[in-house]
Amino acid sequence: MNSTEPHHIVVLGAGYTGMLATERLAYRTRRLNVRITLVNPSDRFTERLRMHQIAAGQSLADHRISDLLDGTGVDFHRAAATAIDPAAHRVTLDDGVVLTYDTLVYALGSATDTSRVPGAADHAWTLNDPRRARHFSHRLTELARSRGAVTVVGGGLTGIEAATEIAESHPELTVTLVASAEPGSMMGARARAHLNRALDRLGVVRRVGVQVTKVLPAGVRLADGEVVPSDLTLWTAGVRVPALAAESGLATDAQGSVRTDPTLRSVSHRDVYAIGDAAAVEMGWGRIHGTCQSGLPTATYVADVVTRRLRNKKVTPFRFGYFHQPVSLGRRDAVIQFTHADDSPRRWYLAGRAAVLYKESVSSSPVPVFALSKKVNVSVTLSKGGRATKRTA
Repeated sequence: MNSTEPHHIVVLGAGYTGMLATERLAYRTRRLNVRITLVNPSDRFTERLRMHQIAAGQSLADHRISDLLDGTGVDFHRAAATAIDPAAHRVTLDDGVVLTYDTLVYALGSATDTSRVPGAADHAWTLNDPRRARHFSHRLTELARSRGAVTVVGGGLTGIEAATEIAESHPELTVTLVASAEPGSMMGARARAHLNRALDRLGVVRRVGVQVTKVLPAGVRLADGEVVPSDLTLWTAGVRVPALAAESGLATDAQGSVRTDPTLRSVSHRDVYAIGDAAAVEMGWGRIHGTCQSGLPTATYVADVVTRRLRNKKVTPFRFGYFHQPVSLGRRDAVIQFTHADDSPRRWYLAGRAAVLYKESVSSSPVPVFALSKKVNVSVTLSKGGRATKRTA
């Protein structure tokens, strides 16, 4: 770095990956002529992985982004990005401010997709926003008095955790989990058997192998025409990424995720990096799917790569392999399926109280990691996956 002007790094998004990348960048570049700006529409950090707990009526700590950044020297700008001009290195914000950047870190994440099924956007709830999740919890409390019915659509990890959390917190309710595939289908047989025993114990009704074709004000309609009555419907099926990257001319895949090279840099614009759910990242075994387990390593990697390039040092490709599938089954039970690098199940799994303790140790609040990242380089990668992660092209 020879310029007297500071190298300006702009990070879009203050979720798990955006916050961690920002904290690590601030630490790694503290002796360089660098200025960092973090942009986010909310001034509070949202723990997306624990949103189902809020929906079930539990309280989580409130973290202001400015407090999390205290002592880092990072400028926080509360706004939403509305346009990126990658040729001019400009980001336009919804408050009228235009930021120029030398390096852009795109960390806008994903949200539950309610656009594909009629009525989902109008009549179903999601776990995209903590305020809505809290409102949902109040509705649950009211509904429990009349012993009503709640339907959770989606048999992935979010749907399973939400259904079990609600059923445990409100045993008066009838909780139905509707899924196109068997819940826990990505797990091995023994872990899946424990999962089903937990669902039975909590009284969660399952409708498996069915498609929801419409969400109604008081139910969901299935492909065969049957209507499952539902006083409250929670939608957890499918995700979407913001359209901003595609609309701004960055190279994206069919879902709108930023296509990246082996160093997580945009294949079309060398000064843009993408991390977390917003990035299309390929390993030798295939594409990484959006989880905190894979997202946090992309954040630390990009912070390190940007710093190394500013120092004119060699960089090596990003490598990542999955290690486990941790699933909460309420507050007193859990199941952990250990996996190969490509997320396929190994023989080993953990269940019950031991799994609860394990999951809490690996999936608890990331705030302590953020704080530690101000002082040291924290490792958040459980596995680099060995040979399976190497790209063949």
